Amino acid sequence: MGKGGQNYGSSENLGDLRGDYHAAWSLDVRECEEKYQVSKEYGLSNDEVEKRRQIYGFNELEKHEGPSIFRLVLDQFNDTLVRILLFAAVISFVLAWYDGEEGGEKGITAFVEPLVIFLILIVNAIVGVWQENNAEKALEALKEIQSESAAVIREGRKISSLPAKELVPGDIVEMRVGDKVPADMRVLSLISSTLRLEQGSLTGESEAVSKTTKSVPEDVDIQGKKCMVFAGTTVVNGNCICLVTQIGMNTEIGKVHSQIHEASQGDDDTPLKKKLNEFGEVLTAIIGVICALVWLINVKYFLSWEFVDGWPRNFKFSFEKCTYYFEIAVALAVAAIPEGLPAVITTCLALGTRKMAAKNALVRKLPSVETLGCTTVICSDKTGTLTTNQMAVAKLVAMGSTANAVRSFNVQGTSYDPFDGKIENWPEGQLDVNLQMIAKVAAICNDADVEEAGHDKSGHYVANGMPTEAALKVLVEKMGLSNELGSDTSSGYDGVLRCSYTWNKIEQRIATLEFDRDRKSMGVIVSSSSGKKSLLVKGAVETLLERSSFVQLLDGSITELDRSHKEVILKSLHEMSTSALRVLGFAYRDDLPEFSTYDGDEDHPAHQLLLNPSNYSSIESRLVFVGLAGLRDPPRKEVPQAIEDCRTAGIQVMVITGDNKDTAEAICREIGVFGRHENIRSRSLTGKEFMELSNRDKETHLKQGEGLLFSRAEPRHKQEIVRLLKDSGEVVAMTGDGVNDAPALKLADIGIAMGIAGTEVAKEAADMVLADDNFSTIVAAVGEGRYMISSNMGEVASIFLTAALGIPEGLIPVQLLWVNLVTDGPPATALGFNPPDKDIMKKPPRRSDDSLISAWILFRYLVIGSYVGIATVGIFIIWYTRSTFLGIDLSGDGHSLVTYSQLANWGQCNTWQNFTVSPFTAGAEEFHFDNPCDYFQKGKIKAMTLSLSVLVAIEMFNSLNALSEDGSLVSMPPWVNPWLLLAMSVSFGLHFLILYVPFFATIFGIVPLSLNEWLLVLAVALPVILIDEVLKFVGRCTSGIRTSKARRSSKPKAE
Repeated sequence: MGKGGQNYGSSENLGDLRGDYHAAWSLDVRECEEKYQVSKEYGLSNDEVEKRRQIYGFNELEKHEGPSIFRLVLDQFNDTLVRILLFAAVISFVLAWYDGEEGGEKGITAFVEPLVIFLILIVNAIVGVWQENNAEKALEALKEIQSESAAVIREGRKISSLPAKELVPGDIVEMRVGDKVPADMRVLSLISSTLRLEQGSLTGESEAVSKTTKSVPEDVDIQGKKCMVFAGTTVVNGNCICLVTQIGMNTEIGKVHSQIHEASQGDDDTPLKKKLNEFGEVLTAIIGVICALVWLINVKYFLSWEFVDGWPRNFKFSFEKCTYYFEIAVALAVAAIPEGLPAVITTCLALGTRKMAAKNALVRKLPSVETLGCTTVICSDKTGTLTTNQMAVAKLVAMGSTANAVRSFNVQGTSYDPFDGKIENWPEGQLDVNLQMIAKVAAICNDADVEEAGHDKSGHYVANGMPTEAALKVLVEKMGLSNELGSDTSSGYDGVLRCSYTWNKIEQRIATLEFDRDRKSMGVIVSSSSGKKSLLVKGAVETLLERSSFVQLLDGSITELDRSHKEVILKSLHEMSTSALRVLGFAYRDDLPEFSTYDGDEDHPAHQLLLNPSNYSSIESRLVFVGLAGLRDPPRKEVPQAIEDCRTAGIQVMVITGDNKDTAEAICREIGVFGRHENIRSRSLTGKEFMELSNRDKETHLKQGEGLLFSRAEPRHKQEIVRLLKDSGEVVAMTGDGVNDAPALKLADIGIAMGIAGTEVAKEAADMVLADDNFSTIVAAVGEGRYMISSNMGEVASIFLTAALGIPEGLIPVQLLWVNLVTDGPPATALGFNPPDKDIMKKPPRRSDDSLISAWILFRYLVIGSYVGIATVGIFIIWYTRSTFLGIDLSGDGHSLVTYSQLANWGQCNTWQNFTVSPFTAGAEEFHFDNPCDYFQKGKIKAMTLSLSVLVAIEMFNSLNALSEDGSLVSMPPWVNPWLLLAMSVSFGLHFLILYVPFFATIFGIVPLSLNEWLLVLAVALPVILIDEVLKFVGRCTSGIRTSKARRSSKPKAE
């Protein structure tokens, strides 16, 4: 079978590769080959591949079956309000059918109400199903991260493009720069001198990680597995040979997949959904009681009896009257349910999302807008959220006029944009020889590039290559060129790195001494236009100093590097390192005898020196040291203020990062999570240290109430922190950008992903995506849906009063539906545009268990609701019983007046002697009555129109009351929200449409009104503003008392 084939028949002896059984990172290369029964030269045989595939399957992520469409549709009806509406619709449909059979209302009119309710429910279900169907897409996005093909060695032959799903444990894979890693693999050998991978999306590290073939301890965390490469990460530097150790669901990315699936199984209802369900249950009880009361009050009309010998006898039952009062009870149910509430909440949240989108927060799941209002803890990733995830030079140290002096320059800017900030106290255009040499080394000893992203060149800059090298290129642009070099050397260049381009044109690069982790430096040999060769080197300051013999001063003179000079440079290094800066040194060498005639030719003797990396240290010796630069992933400018806003608002901020502890602590001090000189020993832990605590200690640690930091955190650590916070009653917002953040994003009450740097997995798992990846964007207010509740209470009061007083019903269900859905909709939506209260971020977050409306607000709603009921019923009675009201003449239509007693006892009309009524006009129509008793049924059309118009007008004016919870209309006038004025106009316009277009008037059972009748409507509707102004004044006077009572009552709950 050839080399390496001797054990291929014994797959059963492999042990279980599915778990971390072999912990390949803790075995040396030879042990790994033995355990997986393979040699890196030969690979696996085809037979062995098939045997292993039988055991381990394909290298792909499982597809979890989501809920069926039918299940999703059924779930939409698992809501109290929706169920009541459904019941009311079915009853309405049955009654309309029965009414049609009995010769009552014909055609479409009788079915309008049930059809409208069914339509509402269908639309609600469609929206819900569409929204929930997106939930499982996070798992699909994970598959996009997986590599599609790999270069594999099997049976001694190299297969350059094998589909990645066909890999099995034990396969030998060759990786090159730019390749996406297809499975979790152990590095067996390096082809290049170094190997670096970008694995930040999986581990949260801010820099590319160097990999090695050396084994590490078995219990090390994921960041410490330096000899392993993980599926979904990318090779940014070097080539290597690897051994596949885990595939599919057993890889680190597979574990994340499982965690996302588990988290999505436990999706809790949002605080708003819980409150609406509670509200629906309370509403059900209230509706039940009121319906029963209406039934009892009117039982005398459809059930009568006589008492004989003290016992009821001779029962008389009228089925027609019974169904009539049953219809009233159904109308009551329809009135009490705010059908528009789900629609308006959806619209208000959608408006919230549009406002947030304008602030760069793209909301994927609507209820998450409301959840933000309740957020008590924000768990934020560091890299890319609190920081820019773009390396930038923060400090440049050049040599002074004497060897014991250095010059220090602070460099502004937090991104790859060369125009973002400048260098403080910089000699613009007057660069001395030392500064020019630093610029030359940084520009030429560099493989990175920076360009504007997008076709529109919108000012967003991205790096190609190593982030640290890109930052150095940006530094060169900020340094500029000396005047004698001029700008003509860069003519014809249209990129953003003009200065770097100029340096590369002046000095041609002919050879590269690749970076390796032993000498910790990179060098390039360049040839000037005169043919002079020199070596430019950048790398770790300590190793450069060891290989440097000289130092270059400000004027370009060279002096020997002695101990005192070194101490000055090392002092600068120490200062920068303690500020969590990554420091790189710059050096050069002019005398290169071996390379004096070298021009890149492979036959030149010097070329042989370059082929062996072990020669690089001797070539990079006797260097001239020129300066050093401190780099970092800088915090965003807006973050410190956002952290301060959170502290003021009572929101706790926790930073959870995969990065190392020192860097994370320095950033947290800078942005204000910790004080500059505060002792943070108890508030900064690694993920591993936190997981080692007992459950009680974990809870105590999280309840400190101050900012906390968790560094070196893995996905499971993040999930555990989020789970513990949720269990203790906190509402958790989690932000992140990497694959490692996805499970916690899914588990949190609201997951917020990064739009620019975020992986697709994180975006799909999140509820919200930040288009600008910015922590400070997470500050948003929630729109208003409050005024609808008081309006609905008014409708309930109206129907209850109608039934209690015994007068004909003033509003039929289809009219109530019209008011709830159409005329209420625009104002309720426009209230979402209300400007927030100025002190909104000074108030603590609403607790998720707070009731939807406080006791005082409920009292206000009851008062307003009672007035709405009295006004709508009152105008009905006024039309029947009065010819004038408040000086307004109502006799113009010629209708007959009756007494209140007759109106309240209209059911006994047939027994009245000499009762007659005259015809009356409404618009162009005249109403005649062959049977005078029809005056209370067919003839009530004008009174009903007045009642409906008063209801619409009152609800429009009531929307003005909702501009502010406690603020008067004097301090917050209607024009602060012009959208509301427009919405009121739209609602009135819709009402005029159904009044004055005959087709609609027939469907809704109403008639046109005269000018005098409109004056009456306004006279009855306007007082609602005055009543609420009085209530608001009382509210402002007593707010202090109510707040302190609430605080006292919440303390025991918190304890």
